Amino acid sequence: MSIVRKPVPYQEDPFPADDCLFAETFSLDSVFHLMGEELRINQVFGADLGVAAPVWEAALHLCRYLEDESVELRGRRIIELGAGTGLVGILAARLGAEVTLTDLPLALPQLQANVSANTPSDGWPSVPPTVLPLSWGRDHLNFPSDWDLVLCADIIYLPETYPLLVETLAHLCRNGAEVYLSSKMRKEHRTPSFYEEFLPSRFNVELVCHDDKQNNNPARR
Repeated sequence: MSIVRKPVPYQEDPFPADDCLFAETFSLDSVFHLMGEELRINQVFGADLGVAAPVWEAALHLCRYLEDESVELRGRRIIELGAGTGLVGILAARLGAEVTLTDLPLALPQLQANVSANTPSDGWPSVPPTVLPLSWGRDHLNFPSDWDLVLCADIIYLPETYPLLVETLAHLCRNGAEVYLSSKMRKEHRTPSFYEEFLPSRFNVELVCHDDKQNNNPARR
């Protein structure tokens, strides 16, 4: 999967904290069995978290793809963007990766809670996942560029953030990291244009799988 285009001028608050998806706050605990691991993920649905609250199908699709393709995770340095509940990154950490989970500040308590809830009884095989705030195009330079993998699940839905995401990915991948993106292809949010116009300007993009039923595309740099 791949990514990146020339940045556009700074825009006022392109990351809305409250997109009013949920009028009331409630939580849901779910159990997922992926790649031989059992994960317990708490999803806090409320106006504050919005799209960061649920486990989206694209995240499950990415996990299954990594398993089907036997992508090596153990010992690799991985950063996840827009981690939300943390499902993908926590799974990678349970399998021996050194993982940094990132999202906007409002999502971090849910992320940290899910990391704590999924700590193996005998400890993390590598190191505990790190949870950090990251606003694309703003504070990405605070992060290094020596990652092995960048993982992204269903984060392509706000066209005004596409140049910022591309700028962030370009920095994170400066030393050759590979990016895996799994996306619901929402035409109303111009998701296809991100892959057809934004990504190819800075990355070599390969479509490695398409789920016709869910309209999910995992792409790889």
